[in-house]
Amino acid sequence: MLKQSIGKVGSVQIGRVLDSYILGETMQAWFPDFDHEAVKPHEHWLCPTHYEPESGHFAMPVHSWIFELNGHNVLIDTCAGNHKNRPGVGEFHMLHNHYLERLAEAGLRPEDIDYVLCTHLHIDHVGWNTRLEKGKWVPTFPNARYVFSRTEYEAAKALAEDPKMPPFMKYLFEDSVYPIVEAGKAELVDGVHELMSNLILRPAPGHSPGHVRIELESQGAKGVFIGDLLHSPVQVPFWQWSTRVDWDQKMAATTRRTLLEDCAAENMLLLPGHFEAPHCGRIKTAGDTFAIDFGW
Repeated sequence: MLKQSIGKVGSVQIGRVLDSYILGETMQAWFPDFDHEAVKPHEHWLCPTHYEPESGHFAMPVHSWIFELNGHNVLIDTCAGNHKNRPGVGEFHMLHNHYLERLAEAGLRPEDIDYVLCTHLHIDHVGWNTRLEKGKWVPTFPNARYVFSRTEYEAAKALAEDPKMPPFMKYLFEDSVYPIVEAGKAELVDGVHELMSNLILRPAPGHSPGHVRIELESQGAKGVFIGDLLHSPVQVPFWQWSTRVDWDQKMAATTRRTLLEDCAAENMLLLPGHFEAPHCGRIKTAGDTFAIDFGW
């Protein structure tokens, strides 16, 4: 049972577990189409929490979402993890963070988690799938079913086997994805997948081939956990701006537009993987684009 929550969707209390931060990025480097002048009219709501205009820096927290649904504890995305070899990616290399302690502060032990859902299988969304015990990578959440998109799994496996890819892609698959399959804990799903009737995984490709968005419904209220469909609130009004790390930038923008349209039409709470406090918000249309009202 959650001891700490920061908000709710219907009757479902939602908690957040912080792992780490991506601190060194600038919007100019992260978004190839970034336009400083275009953003100026938005600085009154972006600054100082979500954007530092003098330097262009913006921080991206790396966190999990947790909640109890129908008697089951669900954890969405497992961040960067500890003791992971990530050459060339200093912010995630050989970390010693207090993620499990923060999970305990929220009222849950690893053994209490029933479902681990990964929106996608990137470096900062799979790390705590496993932990190091006696020199071996074992599932961090031993009683959980880990639900992955089959398309995403196959894409991650292909990258891991491609010698032209950076080494960390091979390592993250070997230490954080494959051990879950080997332990018999993985459930690979295709297309739209319904879990517990009021939790749906829906394909949302672009950032990665098999990225999914995870929709929660309770008492007529809806929320959507979006992983990396948006990295910054600046992508609400500028939904066309994909990132340099998107697998297919055009597809990512189209998927993002669809997501924002759905959120505005259905009053779905947007729950991203990398927004600063209050970490979420509701989307509304604003002319031919969108705006966000932060908070629950």
